[in-house]
Amino acid sequence: MEKEEELEQNRHNYWGNTPEEEYYSTQGIKSTKSFFTSPRGLTLFTRSWQPLTAAPRAAVCMVHGYGTDISWNFQSTPIFLAQNGFSCFALDMQGHGLSQGLRAFVPSVDDVVEDCVSFFDSVVKSDAELGRVPRFLFGESMGGAICTLIHLRNLEGFDGAILIAPMCKISDNVKPRWPLPEILSFFARLAPTLPIVPTADLLEKSVKSPEKKAIARMNPMRYNGKPRLGTVRELLRVTDYVSSRLRDVRIPFILLHGSADVVTDPDVSRELYDKAQSEDKTIKIYDGMMHSLLFGETEGNVEIVRSDILSWLNDRC
Repeated sequence: MEKEEELEQNRHNYWGNTPEEEYYSTQGIKSTKSFFTSPRGLTLFTRSWQPLTAAPRAAVCMVHGYGTDISWNFQSTPIFLAQNGFSCFALDMQGHGLSQGLRAFVPSVDDVVEDCVSFFDSVVKSDAELGRVPRFLFGESMGGAICTLIHLRNLEGFDGAILIAPMCKISDNVKPRWPLPEILSFFARLAPTLPIVPTADLLEKSVKSPEKKAIARMNPMRYNGKPRLGTVRELLRVTDYVSSRLRDVRIPFILLHGSADVVTDPDVSRELYDKAQSEDKTIKIYDGMMHSLLFGETEGNVEIVRSDILSWLNDRC
C-alpha cells in the first residue's frame, strides 16, 4: 500500500508513469511538442495531438484556462479528439506552463490573442492537409473568453467554436463589489505583478472527483499562488469588453457549462447563447456538474460531455 501511495505521489503525467511516447502509442495517436516564437518575441511552448495514420477530419485550435497548462490533465481532451480523427494544437499562454513570462501574469489578453492567432495560422500554413479541412476553436474558462476574442477579431477565420464554461463576463454574483474593483485597479497600476488578490482555491471549486482533485494537485506546473493585481485588472477589463459584444458573435458554437459551476456563471453562458447572432448555436447545461467538465467530474459525466462535443463536431465535418 505504501509503495502504491508513493507511486501515486510521484507520477510523471496525469495518467501515471508510462512515458509519453509509449502512452500516446497505446492510445493510437501521435504527438509533438516544440517552442514557437510569437510576433512579439516571446518563446511559447506548444503541443500537438493527431491521428496516428488517418488524414485529419478537422483542426482543433485549443486554449487553456488561467493558472493551468497544456501538459497535465488538459491533454485528456485532445487525446480523445485525436483518437476520433481530429488534429489538435495548443500552446501554453504567456506566464503559464513552459512558456516564457512571469508565472500567471497576463498583462495583456490582447497580446495573448495575437500569440494564439499567429501560432494557429503557422500550424495551418505548415501542413497542406490542414488547409483543406475545417478549423475549430476550443477554449476552457479564460480560454473560452480568448476564443471569443479571436472570433471577434477575425469573423471568418474559423468554422466553429467549442466553449467550455467560458469566462465571457464576470457574473454580478461573483464580481467584486464597489469599491474593491477601483481599489484593485489603483494598486495594479503601482504594482501589477503583486500576487495579493484574495480568492478561494480554484481547484477545490472546479474539480468534483476527490481522486481527480488529488491528480490535479500533482501538476508540477499548476500555479498555486494568489492572482496578480495586473492579471485581475486585465480580466475585468476584457470580460467587460466581451460582455458588451455578445450580440456581435456570429460563429457556429456549442456552449457547455455545469449548473453547479461557481468559478464561471452558467447564466452568463445562457446570456451569450441568447444574444449571439450565430445561426448555428447549441447550449448544454449539465445538472449538478462543476467547472472542470472534461476532467474533474466522474468518468460517466466526462463521457457525457465528450460525447456531446464529438457529436457536434461530427455533424459539422
